[in-house]
Amino acid sequence: MHTVRSLAELVGGTVAGHGAGTVVTGINDLRSAQPDQVSFLGNAKYEPQARESRAAAILVRLEDAERFSFTRIVVKSPSAAFAKIAGFFAPPPIRDEPGIHRAAIVAPDALIGEGISVGPHAVISAGVRLGSRVVIGANSFIGEGTTIGDETRIYPLVTVRERCVIGARVIIHSGAVIGADGFGYDFDPAQGRHVKIVHTGFVQIDDDVEIGSNTTVDRGRFGRTHIGQGAKIDNLVMIAHNVTIGAHSIVVAQTGISGSTSLGKCVTLAGQVGLAGHLTVGDKATVTAQSGINKDVPAGAIIAGRHAMPLRESLKMEALMRRLPELVERLKALEDKVKSLE
Repeated sequence: MHTVRSLAELVGGTVAGHGAGTVVTGINDLRSAQPDQVSFLGNAKYEPQARESRAAAILVRLEDAERFSFTRIVVKSPSAAFAKIAGFFAPPPIRDEPGIHRAAIVAPDALIGEGISVGPHAVISAGVRLGSRVVIGANSFIGEGTTIGDETRIYPLVTVRERCVIGARVIIHSGAVIGADGFGYDFDPAQGRHVKIVHTGFVQIDDDVEIGSNTTVDRGRFGRTHIGQGAKIDNLVMIAHNVTIGAHSIVVAQTGISGSTSLGKCVTLAGQVGLAGHLTVGDKATVTAQSGINKDVPAGAIIAGRHAMPLRESLKMEALMRRLPELVERLKALEDKVKSLE
């Protein structure tokens, strides 16, 4: 049994206000939280909801704590603390029974580690090497010569093509395709058509990477497409041939990265970012949502907008665009005044 006080202690926080002894049975958002649930305030725009919430307690930052009268759990990062509390109330994880389902197809020469789980209708091709405690979900396909490290989880309906190298503790969600051919063609004038370029490379995914549903990572035209250690790739991301994504980078949904572009370490690409090919994005750079990048991005830069300007410049341009109707009217008024003086 958890109380507001015990949860505060577990996340290194303190309780402010009454209700420290209230029993907590779960978590919820500010609007839906009940008197036996905990919520959090991670953004100032939700303050009105926090003030009206029925939650037993709300996690808040130290600098905000004195502005509220409801029961607060005061922490450094409400979002991080809430994520930890959520783990206390999460349903128990699904346990995968070790073994190979009788409806799975496993090549005779595949090397299988201890404690693996292979679901029904999964296909493990010739020359595959699976580490210990790997989980291959139902209807997934692992192509010839692929290597998968210990404790990696491949969810159902994932395709991993031939010769891919996947590290330990990697998570690949349903619908992802790893190692498909890159989008490469040459136009042959003699034939009057596009001719496919053979892609002989592979995909390397390092330890602790997570790849979202329906994301595609194409194999290199030659050499590798490389996802660095700890990188997190959202759903519906397109990663082209010979792209490099540095360690611990974040790539958010519907982003497209063209061929041979290289991201440094700890880069953040927000939703629907588009990157042209053969670019370099420096370490710890951030590209905001729906930006289009057609030139290199320096390390640590924050880039925004369709033309990928520095964030401050982009915000200034957006503010001026909103004033255009007013400025046009003022210009007309000045023109009329000049004409009258003439």
